[in-house]
Amino acid sequence: MAETADPILEDFKNHLSFERQLSQNTLTAYVADAAHYLEYCAANELPPEAVPPQFLDQYAYQLRVVENLSAASVFRKLEAVKSFYKFLLIEGRITEDPTRFLKSPKLPQRMPEQLSRQDMERLLSYPAEKFDEVRTLTMVELLYAAGLRVSELINLQLENVNLNEGWVLALGKGGKQRFVPLHPTCCLRLKYYLSVREAHFAAKTDIGSELFLNNRGKKISRQCVWKDLAALGRKAGISQPLHPHLFRHTFASHLLQGGADLRSLQEMLGHSSLATTQIYTHLDVSDLKAKHKKYHPHG
Repeated sequence: MAETADPILEDFKNHLSFERQLSQNTLTAYVADAAHYLEYCAANELPPEAVPPQFLDQYAYQLRVVENLSAASVFRKLEAVKSFYKFLLIEGRITEDPTRFLKSPKLPQRMPEQLSRQDMERLLSYPAEKFDEVRTLTMVELLYAAGLRVSELINLQLENVNLNEGWVLALGKGGKQRFVPLHPTCCLRLKYYLSVREAHFAAKTDIGSELFLNNRGKKISRQCVWKDLAALGRKAGISQPLHPHLFRHTFASHLLQGGADLRSLQEMLGHSSLATTQIYTHLDVSDLKAKHKKYHPHG
C-alpha cells in the first residue's frame, strides 16, 4: 500500500489493515473517506482531535446538501469518520468521541436479486466446447454451488479445492477462511474443467497456480469474469444481466427456499454477523408472497 501524506491518516490505515483486518476494497474506501473529512477539517481550520459534535452535523450537511451525495455515499463516509474517531480513542489521542450523537442516514433495504431455478438450469445446460466457454460455465457452477464472492473465486488456488471429499476453501474478507461443501454435480464439472485446462496449457510450463486462468495462463481478472458472465447470459437467452454477486444471492436464496437454516447459511457465506444473512429471509418471504398472489384463487 502506498503511504499517505498525513501521518495520522497513515496510522489510521495501518489500524484498519492490521488491527481490524479489513478487505483491501473497504480499506481503500475508508482511508479515502477519512482523507476527505480531514480536508474538510483543514478548510475549517480545525484539527480533527478538537472538533465539537456540532461540527460533525455540519459535515453531514455538507455531504448531503452541498455535495448532493446519495444516502449510500453519505452513510459510507460517516461510517468511515466514526471508525476514524474510534481509532483516535483507542490511541488515546482524544478522550471523548464527537461522533457519539452522529446519526447516519437510513438506507432503503434493497432486496438481493436472484435467478430462478429455470434460468440456472438453462445456464448450466448451455453447450460449451472452447476452453473459455468451459471455464465460464465452471465458474457459474462454482459461484452457484458455494456462494463465493468474485474475489474469492479468482484467488482460488488448485490446492484450495478437494474434489474427492467435495469442499472448497475460500479466503474471504479480512483474510478469514471458510470451508464450503460442494455437491457432486459441481465436482464433476470441476473435474471436466481441470482436464480441459490441462490440455489447453499442455505446451506451457509457466502457468499460474490459480484454479481459473485466462487464455495466457495467468490469473483471471475480475473484469474478465464479469465480461464472460455477461456474454454467457446473452448467449443463453437470460434476460437478467449476469454478474458474479448475482450467483451468490441465488445460492443463498435457493438454499433457504430448500429448507437450510440461517446459521448454516451464515457460515457458508462467510458473514461475520447473522444480521447480514437475515436479508435473505426477507427475500424468501417476498418470493412466497409473489407465489401466493399468483396461485391463490382470490389473487
